[in-house]
Amino acid sequence: MEKPLDVLVIGGNRYVGKRLIARLLAAGHRVTVLNRGSSPPPAGGEHLLADRNDETSLTGALGSRVFDVVVDQVCYTPRQAAIARRVFTGRTRRYVMTSTVEVYEYEDSPALVREEAVAPSTVGVDLDLPWDDPAFAEAHYGEGKRQAEAVLAAGGAAFPCTTVRVAHVLGGGDDFTGRLAHYAERIRTGEPIAVPTVNRPATYVYVEEIARFLAWAAGEDFTGPVNAAAPGALSTEELCEAVAAHVPGGRTEFRPVEVGEVSPFSFRRSYGMDNARAAGLGFTFTDARRWLPRAVAETLGKGD
Repeated sequence: MEKPLDVLVIGGNRYVGKRLIARLLAAGHRVTVLNRGSSPPPAGGEHLLADRNDETSLTGALGSRVFDVVVDQVCYTPRQAAIARRVFTGRTRRYVMTSTVEVYEYEDSPALVREEAVAPSTVGVDLDLPWDDPAFAEAHYGEGKRQAEAVLAAGGAAFPCTTVRVAHVLGGGDDFTGRLAHYAERIRTGEPIAVPTVNRPATYVYVEEIARFLAWAAGEDFTGPVNAAAPGALSTEELCEAVAAHVPGGRTEFRPVEVGEVSPFSFRRSYGMDNARAAGLGFTFTDARRWLPRAVAETLGKGD
């Protein structure tokens, strides 16, 4: 690192975000965290209170502040992206949005999917959809992220940005999703695990490694979408095998279903992510099978 950066992290009060902030501070960067007050930043970080959905609140909290880079951990809709682009154009030399593998949810490819499969410039944006309705936004999570990427990318050279398409995250005792716990409970009781009749593998990333990638990306200057995923797509069976190692006497039984709800981390479509662009830019992800046992143990509270 040549010099410390002034970094603003929007959100970041839990899971990946808090690890990102810790890494930025440890590297000597000056870190400001902006949220609605749900939790303060770690020691050494500055705190700004604002609702990122309220443009007046956001501009008021920022005052005349400018930043080398903004890392947006909680941009889910095109409306949020539009506010961010208006507010931060001219305030930062670089904007990093945490996006998701779910932007590829309509893909179904036997080969790993590259970034150009969803080019932000080709994505239609509809700001009139009910994005402020939490139920609608949750049900259209992938679409919201796609459109948010498109809005940010439309800023062009005046708004240099990159969107980090994050694979399914595993690891950490603070994993709040409950997805691995879902499998642990079913294996413990022997209850069948519902999976699609044709169940596709998926790409994943370790929680500590995605925090490291985001901290690294903050100091780089590339733009556009980039896939953030470990090599080595994992099947539901492999995940359950890793979970079962911590459930003595449990039984793993799969129940294929043609239609209807299936268990977490089981997929009818194949849209695992190709990470060649990240590698070409200089970041190497660790193979998923190397960290999977540790990640599962952390999440289930079993130590290493």
